[in-house]
This record gives sequence, structure tokens and C-alpha cells, in this order.
Amino acid sequence: METLYLLVETEVGGLEEVARRIRGFPNVVEVEGVTGPFDLIVKIQADRIDTALDVVMNRVRRVPGIKSTETLVTVSGP
Repeated sequence: METLYLLVETEVGGLEEVARRIRGFPNVVEVEGVTGPFDLIVKIQADRIDTALDVVMNRVRRVPGIKSTETLVTVSGP
């Protein structure tokens, strides 16, 4: 199983709607509000990394109200 975390910055006032939409996408396991420069952290899991990245590129990043994203792909431990 491949896992990535997506940090999402939303437009002012758009947090709840963006989170609601993202929660409905396939392979999205968790969506949590966070403090700091980003507003949400999204956990995405899929059998293949390209499937997880497809969720980011073709679904999440197209949600209205998102200002920016940063994708963190997990790696195996040392």
C-alpha cells in the first residue's frame, strides 16, 4: 500500500467546503484541519503510487477554493 500526505491551503472561508469535497474522493483515508501555513492535511492510500498521485492531480487540485497544495510521498524506513 502506498501512502501520501497532501497539505492544502484554502481560500478564506472555503475550508469546510473544500474538506467536504475531498472526503468524497476515492482513496482519501483522512482529512484533518491543521494550524500553520496550510489548512488541511489529507491522507491518501492506494495500491500504486500513480493511483494516489492521480487523485491529487485530477481530483483534489481541481476543487474550487484551493490556493495551493504540497504533496509528501512516504518512503520505506532506512
